[in-house]
Order: sequence, then C-alpha cells, then structure tokens
Amino acid sequence: MQLAPSASRSRALPMAIALAFGLGLPLAPVSGSALEGPAPAKPGEATAAAAAKPRVVIVATGGTIAGAGADAANSATYQAAKVPVDKLIAAVPAIAQIAEVRGEQAFQIASESFTNAQLIQLAKQVSALVKRDDVDGVVITHGTDTVEETAYFLDLVVKTDKPIVMVASMRPSTAISADGALNLLDAVVVAGAKDSRAKGVLLTMNDEIQAGRDSTKRVNIKPSAFFSQWGPLGMVVEGKTYWFRAPVKRHGTTSEFDIETIDSLPDVAIVYGSGNMHPEPYTSAVAGGAKAIIHAGTGNGSVAGYLVDTLKDIRSKGVQIIRSSRVGDGFVLRNAEQPDDKYDWVVAHDLNPQKAKILAAVALTKTQDTKELQRIFWEY
Repeated sequence: MQLAPSASRSRALPMAIALAFGLGLPLAPVSGSALEGPAPAKPGEATAAAAAKPRVVIVATGGTIAGAGADAANSATYQAAKVPVDKLIAAVPAIAQIAEVRGEQAFQIASESFTNAQLIQLAKQVSALVKRDDVDGVVITHGTDTVEETAYFLDLVVKTDKPIVMVASMRPSTAISADGALNLLDAVVVAGAKDSRAKGVLLTMNDEIQAGRDSTKRVNIKPSAFFSQWGPLGMVVEGKTYWFRAPVKRHGTTSEFDIETIDSLPDVAIVYGSGNMHPEPYTSAVAGGAKAIIHAGTGNGSVAGYLVDTLKDIRSKGVQIIRSSRVGDGFVLRNAEQPDDKYDWVVAHDLNPQKAKILAAVALTKTQDTKELQRIFWEY
C-alpha cells in the first residue's frame, strides 16, 4: 500500500530512531524541515548561483579527444581532429552545472602536426583570453602526442596566474570506453577552481592533475598515459579538486619570457643517443639551420667518445649543445660524464629531450650566452 507523503514522514522519524538505537548511535535533534527536504529556492537565488559560476573558455585544437573511429570497438584506430568544439561541449551536458562555458576553435589538427608557428599563435590567443575580466580560466583540448610540449611552452610564455588547463584523451569519442568526456569535465572543474590559480599550466587526464612542465606521455595505448617522476599535483574526484603539492619552478607571472614579445622561435634539433652513432645527424641539423642541438644521450646524457670532437666543433661555430637523457627519469648532472664547463655545453637538468627543446627555443629568443642558458635550465 502506498502511503501519503505525510504518512511516510510520520513513519520515517520512528524508523530512524529505532535504527539509531539498534546501532548504538547518539541521537541528535531532528527538525521537521530536515525530514521534508530542502526549502525551495527564494526568488533570485538561482540567478545568483548561476552568476557565481566560473567563466571558462575551451580552446580546441583537435587531437584524439576530437577523434572518431569507424566502430565503437576501435580505441586505437581512428581519425583525429574530427569533432568541432561546440559538439565536444554539447556531448558533456554536466559542464553547464560547473561553469559558464564557451568554445573557440583554434585549430583542427592532430598534435604531431603542430609547428612553432602554431605554438605561438595558440599562446597569443590564450594570452589575450586570460587578460579578459570575463574569463576565469582556459581549457585547451589537444592531441596527446605533443600536449606536453605545448603545455610547457604556455607555462613559460603566458604571464598569468589564472588557470590554464590542457586536456586530451587516449581514445576517440566513438569508442566504447572513451575517456575524453570525463577528462574534459575534470579540466573545466580545475580551470574554474580558485585553488588552481598560480600553479602554472596544468594537464588533467585520468582523474589526475599534472604539472604541464613535468608530465610526459609514457604509454601510447592506455588511458593512464601521462606520468611525472615527481608525481601528480593532485586529483579530481566527483567534481572536486584535491591538491597535494605545488610547482616550484618559475612559470606564469614569475617567468622572464612573454609571448607578447615572441613572434618566432629558433630551430632546435634533437639527436637521439644510442650505440654505434654517426656524426651526420648532428652536422645535418646544423646545415639545416639549427641554433641548438639537444643531445638525448644514454644514461646521464652521455656522449660517445668518438662524437665528442664533432660536438665540440659544432659548439665552436656558435650552435649550443645541450645534454639531456633518453632515460625516462632522473636528471643530468653538470660536469659528470663530460666536462661541460670546459666544452661550454649546457645540461638540461630534469627536462626530457622534447621539453628541453622547448625551453632552449624560448631561451634563445633572449640570450646566446651559455652561462645564462644554464641558469635558465636550472630555474625553469
């Protein structure tokens, strides 16, 4: 028999009391309003709540998060950069409960096709957005292949304390277990959270909040693709941010670099270390116009003995030599393995080769002095 609402409420209180006694729990006074549920909103309260929502702009660049496969079972075979930003937002209606969101389509490409020109264009667009009073945070959808480079570039050159959050996915939106929708929702949560301010550019994927400077893609076929050897900054759980550490390297408003003064970047090459190497990759990079070479060496950025003279000669011609490591974790020690002071080389510290390439390109817009470059690699 279905009880009338008043009868249900009259029975609910004795049942709750009996349950509390049975469990040995202390009783607290229960008001009638608590049994009847929350009071209806007063006139104007809904409008005030909507006005209090953070204002977030989603800048779309393409990538897997905007990808589509021929079949729902395709999680690794698909075409990237197919879904425009308005459809990305519409596919996650819960976003409207978190923030006032609008979208801008910057590019519609797979991220392996990003060039320096597009990095600069995107940074200028984001810089203009964060200067606006009606923007509280920015989310950038991006392909996973080079999102770590874009995140670090923005971290260096966009001078703001407002949250800038990169987001990507490892599976297209058409896959059975697509990860893009939740990643995008989490990114909007982070971009709209006041406690996200002044933490640099962030990457939100797989429930984790990573520092854009530190995170790197280590797995190419699972949603848990991004890691930092120093650990995530925090997590997003059910629409709430939880923080556990903060970045200490220079970024944002503390950076000496500014995208408003950068219109082009010098060419920087990466040469990957291995056994039985040849000098031609280095000399060809110089012939192609590289102003610096990132040596992705073995171990502690090691350089094979038979290549040392080649790198010394390249440095004597004004091209910077920066020792990084192909190893995933750790950092390169200066004057260990090679006498960097003697050869006038730079070490990349804990930056992997692709991030060292970004910092070198940005730093070279300001200085060619090796000691200054080394200071920059320590501080950023």
